[in-house]
Amino acid sequence: MRRFALILMLLATPLVAVQPDEILEDPVLEQRARELSKGLRCLVCQNESIDESDASLARDLRLLVRERLVAGDTDEEAVDFIVARYGEFVLLNPTVTGANWLLWAAGPLMLLLAGAGGLIYVRGRARATTPTETPLSAAEQARLDDILKQ
Repeated sequence: MRRFALILMLLATPLVAVQPDEILEDPVLEQRARELSKGLRCLVCQNESIDESDASLARDLRLLVRERLVAGDTDEEAVDFIVARYGEFVLLNPTVTGANWLLWAAGPLMLLLAGAGGLIYVRGRARATTPTETPLSAAEQARLDDILKQ
């Protein structure tokens, strides 16, 4: 029974992040706020949404989202306000516009460049001629024998 209770507590941990005093009275606005919070990154935790994070900055961002929604902002306006204030890093799924397309394309481009470089290297090695060994001249062989005797 204790293990079951512990598992339930661990599974319910992300639900604890939103404090009761943050929850809006209007369930529609609260649902919108929760959906928006799931798409915004906690700037302290960096790999959690502000909906799941217990950090004080995440709480401030959750309150800011709710404040913007209560003020009458649309979902896009609320997110744009936060992005304008904190930068595009606050989005868990950054947009593929502007300079970000280069970041999105960098991984596949580097893979293609590495593959092309490897292919050129392998083909170059296959075409390379093996150096032929020329035998030592009589003078060189005599000099080598003298060095080895010493």
